[in-house]
Amino acid sequence: MAVAAGGATTAGVRLFSVPRTLPAIRTSSFVTTLGSFPGRVRSNEPARKKLLVIRAARTESQGVSLGFRAPNFQLPEPLTGKTWTLEDFESYPALLVMFICNHCPFVKHLKKDIAKLSNFYMKKGLAVVAISSNSVATHPQDGPQFMAEDAKLYNYPFPYLYDETQDVARDFGAVCTPEFFLFKKDGRRPFELVYHGQFDDSRPSNSVPVTGRDLSLAIDSVLSGQPVPSVQKPRCILP
Repeated sequence: MAVAAGGATTAGVRLFSVPRTLPAIRTSSFVTTLGSFPGRVRSNEPARKKLLVIRAARTESQGVSLGFRAPNFQLPEPLTGKTWTLEDFESYPALLVMFICNHCPFVKHLKKDIAKLSNFYMKKGLAVVAISSNSVATHPQDGPQFMAEDAKLYNYPFPYLYDETQDVARDFGAVCTPEFFLFKKDGRRPFELVYHGQFDDSRPSNSVPVTGRDLSLAIDSVLSGQPVPSVQKPRCILP
């Protein structure tokens, strides 16, 4: 768990220094909660390194707003060795970017359902990509080799990319795992953020079943050309 730069602080914080068919779903969607990835330092910063602290619990990031344009990125996929960029998804009407990792209990709670939801909607035209920005120094289990193993184990239908420098996470304003950014594209216009909320109300600590309701309803709206409600449950707050 961590703290967003400029965001609220919470209990249970850890600081980190940086050196893939859905069965019939009742509601048409799925949901997530928080996890965390460590803070990072830009590679060109010498000697005195800055510490970016990231929080996942009871924290609502003050970062990007709806309408935010998806930033460019160029990241490797450990499973295949391919490098992916934002341009690889330009032909799609919508793009779901997920910040996840291997070890986070909140991500573990949703991994199978994230794969199912993604597989379901990718067949309907949605582009999906997942990114891990965790530091290998603090969480070796989140390293490239283990990311490739996780992608195989859960049969991820989307590329699972490694953001070693954490620069991409910073560009997106990502502060927790899992964190979901749903972008829509109108013709030649850039991808614009229309949903930045939770997967659903299920958490590892409650008995609420995983449905992906919140996220899937947003995706349904985008793919059908309908507006996505602007009132969205924060992805980075735990009950």
